Amino acid sequence: MTIKTVAILGAGAVGSYCIYGLSKCDIQLSVIAKDERYERLKRNGCLINKVTYHPEVLTPKEAHGVDLLIVCLKYNALPDALEDIQQIVDEHTLVMSLMNGVDSEQIIGNQIGMQHMIYSLIKVASHKEGNGYVFDPETTIGIVLEKNEEIDELLSQSDLHYRMTSYIQEEIWSKFRLNVTKNLPQAILGAGVGCYSDSDHVKAIQSGLKDELETIAKAKGIDMSRADPSATRGSAVPKTARYSTLQDLDAKRHTEIDMFSGAIMKMGKELNIPTPYNEFVYHIIKAMEEKNDGLFDYK
Repeated sequence: MTIKTVAILGAGAVGSYCIYGLSKCDIQLSVIAKDERYERLKRNGCLINKVTYHPEVLTPKEAHGVDLLIVCLKYNALPDALEDIQQIVDEHTLVMSLMNGVDSEQIIGNQIGMQHMIYSLIKVASHKEGNGYVFDPETTIGIVLEKNEEIDELLSQSDLHYRMTSYIQEEIWSKFRLNVTKNLPQAILGAGVGCYSDSDHVKAIQSGLKDELETIAKAKGIDMSRADPSATRGSAVPKTARYSTLQDLDAKRHTEIDMFSGAIMKMGKELNIPTPYNEFVYHIIKAMEEKNDGLFDYK
């Protein structure tokens, strides 16, 4: 099958990179939206690196039967989107989830069938500026996915950076380790990523989170040493960079902490592995969300 129709569900930071990279391809490229978001995207398009892109905007019903669906949602938006995903997918549709964490493929696959899923991940240091998203295309690591000829043919025509691997689970867990150890300590501090090189105390928090995650991965038979060496690093960013968890707290949004430390805590209980660092960070960030929600605005 040659991929001719591609739909993107979630036109935020990750979706913007996909729109940018796929816009030059000879395909029908669309973004999926409903209600007010549908009207806004139809009217305004997508502002990416200060350029406005106008992919076709489709409802889930209109997108039914696309060749490739790329899911770029925030983790807490996934449960409400599962019925939309089911409406989009038909018997031949391939689905890539570029969401953070280690379980989105299984969650989606439980809804539509695992035969549709192509395991993948993305590394892009994107941030919001005004109404658009900004990233450096040259230093972006891009997409890593399991081997698939149809998607390889598509991506080879695009401006997306990508590579294929025989060790996709190990790559996904390596990115998970990066997210947990890089996202969370700076989020509770409210500091740029320079804190990781400038403070031994921050390094100690990182180490505790990392040790718990690696113990769980080992118990699950995930050998992250098999991942490509590039899997252990993220895209180049300045010391002032604020990763997604801190960006969410800055904007008074709920974070993806359930996908990070929440998932580690759940797996730790299942495997009888203690996770005190992740439990502490989980509750700190949940309390910060409550503060942003106004719970502690006592009169």
